[in-house]
Amino acid sequence: MRRDQFETLVQQALNTIPAEFRDRMHNLAIIVEDEPDDQLLDDMDVPEDETLFGLYHGVPLTERGWDYGNRLPDRITLYQGPHERAYDEDDLVIAIGETLIHEVGHYFGMSEEELEAIEEHYWREHRGQVDAGDDGEDEDGTKR
Repeated sequence: MRRDQFETLVQQALNTIPAEFRDRMHNLAIIVEDEPDDQLLDDMDVPEDETLFGLYHGVPLTERGWDYGNRLPDRITLYQGPHERAYDEDDLVIAIGETLIHEVGHYFGMSEEELEAIEEHYWREHRGQVDAGDDGEDEDGTKR
């Protein structure tokens, strides 16, 4: 797939992120690269049979002090090759959206556990497995 086609899918996926999050994303660049570099995979201890779909580079909002400012944008890098190899075209926008949600979650300072729950709900919702009236809570009132 050409880069411009993939970037169009990235924009479509970005539009699936709820507006209350999109509206709070400031000074954040989303970049597409072909592949994660081998040194990065080594530095992050990514096993040989796995890969990286995206990466957040920056200081999460929850870790910024009162004096944080006048900085270059934080970055989310999306890796096109791993997405294309792992997902068919029908699921590509959803997969990119899940990666974006995960990395945007890091921008907001969310834990891996919080991100996993959000991603699971995102997949179910975008694959038609969540009712339109679903309020995001289990029967006992626990948030999903």
